[in-house]
Amino acid sequence: MFEIQRWTVQEPYIDIAGTLLEGPYHDAANNEFRFVDIWDHKLYRLDLAKGPVSLSVVNTDAAIGVTANIAGAAKEDQDELIVGAKCGFARLNRSTGKLTYIREAWGEEDGLGKAEVMRFNDGAVDSHGRFWAGAMNDPKVKKPSPEGVLFRLDPDLSLHRMLAPVTIPNGIGWNHADDTMYLTDSPTGQIFAFDFDAATGAISNRRVHFDIGEALEPDGFAIDVEGCIWTAIYGGGKVLRVSTEGKVIGQIDLPTRNPTCPVFVGTELFITSAKDDRDDEKFPQSVRYGGRVFKVDVGVRGKAKNEFRFAN
Repeated sequence: MFEIQRWTVQEPYIDIAGTLLEGPYHDAANNEFRFVDIWDHKLYRLDLAKGPVSLSVVNTDAAIGVTANIAGAAKEDQDELIVGAKCGFARLNRSTGKLTYIREAWGEEDGLGKAEVMRFNDGAVDSHGRFWAGAMNDPKVKKPSPEGVLFRLDPDLSLHRMLAPVTIPNGIGWNHADDTMYLTDSPTGQIFAFDFDAATGAISNRRVHFDIGEALEPDGFAIDVEGCIWTAIYGGGKVLRVSTEGKVIGQIDLPTRNPTCPVFVGTELFITSAKDDRDDEKFPQSVRYGGRVFKVDVGVRGKAKNEFRFAN
């Protein structure tokens, strides 16, 4: 029988009392690691050369689900990120937390109150500088149901509804050939694959790439240089490495029930998590360690992140 490779993490790397930590991002150019707390409206930043003692935090104007760098930003705009926020895509000043919407997602055709009951969640930028992000029901307002939408923001700031309905759209990424896009819809327990046209940004031929096969939820993911997906399993206290064939070939065991998303920093995975209010024999330290950030060296590097490109 094939034995999967395993790693065990005993304690957090960043020991903070977070609520819903998400959106981990390695800003290689600035040697910085950042992440958000969606529920508490916070952006955290850490100087990787100095470690956890350098952690800083700013309050954001609204919930932020995912952040990305902006390619070719002018000197005066170096502090600006592009993000998926409560109501759509926005610029975020990483030093002040000020949020300025670029494109709000919801219009009159969506009905009154749509913007209130929805918020943006996970996302990623493709090879042509388009920002993909999924919107879901805001659990602070309404229990998630199948009324989510996967959006694509192009460099010319045109907004496209690419897939609906989804429930909790999470990890998004592309294979090395750039002809397949992956998307997680957490409550289904599945990561889907689509044919991807890099030139046009079109997707088609939806199919199941990975099915966890139990009552657990794949959350955010990272892709390594070998094309494997590292998916956080919310409720399962682990991160699974899924091969290009959709098979589990590795597992990271964590001391908390609710990991949310991993990101590569060199050969290390930095993993965010969410608060957990219940301890039990399976996760005896989950209350103590939920809402923290963990790291583990897995011996393989991650696929480089793309940056959003504003059209000239």
